[in-house]
Amino acid sequence: MAAGNHTAVVEFVLQHFSEDPQARALLSALFLFLYLMALGGNALIVTAVSLSPGLHTPMYFFLANLAILDIFCMTTVLPKLLESLVVGEATISYRGCLTQLFFVGWFLSTELVLLTTMAFDRYVAICRPLHYSAIMSQPLCTLLAVAVWAAGVVNTSVHTGLMAELNFCGPNHIENFLCEIPSLLLLSCSPTTLNNVMVVIAGVYLGVVNFLLTLASYGCIVASVLRIRSAAGKRRAFSTCSSHLLVVTLYYCTVIYTYVLLGSGASMEKGKLVTVLYTVVSPALNPLIYTLRNKDVKVA
Repeated sequence: MAAGNHTAVVEFVLQHFSEDPQARALLSALFLFLYLMALGGNALIVTAVSLSPGLHTPMYFFLANLAILDIFCMTTVLPKLLESLVVGEATISYRGCLTQLFFVGWFLSTELVLLTTMAFDRYVAICRPLHYSAIMSQPLCTLLAVAVWAAGVVNTSVHTGLMAELNFCGPNHIENFLCEIPSLLLLSCSPTTLNNVMVVIAGVYLGVVNFLLTLASYGCIVASVLRIRSAAGKRRAFSTCSSHLLVVTLYYCTVIYTYVLLGSGASMEKGKLVTVLYTVVSPALNPLIYTLRNKDVKVA
């Protein structure tokens, strides 16, 4: 019995992907490869931005923050996932589950707000180029970065606090490979109405509102680019935005699905596959998406 929470559940059992040992071995190799690729790629981005004076601009400053987030997010999720694939079953303590829930929620919500901030930076760069240096000054960029990380902490603290108030006195098998709010709410023997409402509110604000703000920024960007007469100028402007828009679309769609639709009772089995996209695949692909077509980063 955990005295502070009045719950009989002291540990949870995480679900793995397959009962077949060969399939688990292949998945272990795949996820380990993605993990190493994400760590290497994102670490290179942070190193390049830190050491190359040519990359000391707002765009690359926020890109370095995104790379750090991706490293933290994968490190929070992948070791436990690899353990479950290797041994066939993985358990996590009640406190460990809430800790993972806190950090996963922190990094995911922070990334949503950060992507919107990056879209605003591109809007100023393309639509207000003469005022870019004055608007996106170093103090403002630092303030925005601090606000982005703080917003994620506030959001996940609220949800983790509400989750800690719930009682877990029955099944302890989580229908996912990590501790997240939608899957844990299914196991609670306490009323979860408030939790579900807060999940939807956070999903609407962090997901839908930020996504709409990003689309508005890109709507202005597209309108501004179309007014450029030279084809080379249009290609150059679009090349600085296409990578970010691709990342935004993938990330927002998967996170909104998990926290809004799953909170409304959608399929948890589909949710597990979607979770892989934004916790494993997206952090591994982001360095490739942002650098393959970026001459400055490749040179650095």
